[in-house]
Amino acid sequence: MALTYQREAYPALDVEEFIDVLVRSTLAERRPIDRPDALRGMLANADVILTARDDGRLVGVSRALTDFHFCTYLSDLAVDVAFQGRGIGRELIRLTHEAAGRHTTLILLAAPKARTYYPHVGMTPHESCWTIPPGPRPETP
Repeated sequence: MALTYQREAYPALDVEEFIDVLVRSTLAERRPIDRPDALRGMLANADVILTARDDGRLVGVSRALTDFHFCTYLSDLAVDVAFQGRGIGRELIRLTHEAAGRHTTLILLAAPKARTYYPHVGMTPHESCWTIPPGPRPETP
């Protein structure tokens, strides 16, 4: 295995390649893989994209939004199931945080299947997270 890590950007990181690794990681279950324009926008507007490649084949990706001063939101962390357990996710997290600035707080919303993974890589849970789902905003009383 000739594993390499590098910072990439859209369009160098192709949407089809991104979809492929999302599917092979199971993250596709929670991403709009049926909407290539949305994925193009996700890649084009990311501040930090790191990839892991095995002999050129994409086997892992992290995609983050950051202000480079205070916070970094790690929106996507996907590692091909066949390559999990080899430290690739841990290294992508480290490199992403390094690229955004170690002085920023790294924030991540865990996929249900990955909740038990993040404590093993040094992340701590946060008890307060609030979201507004896509679509029309509900009326508040």
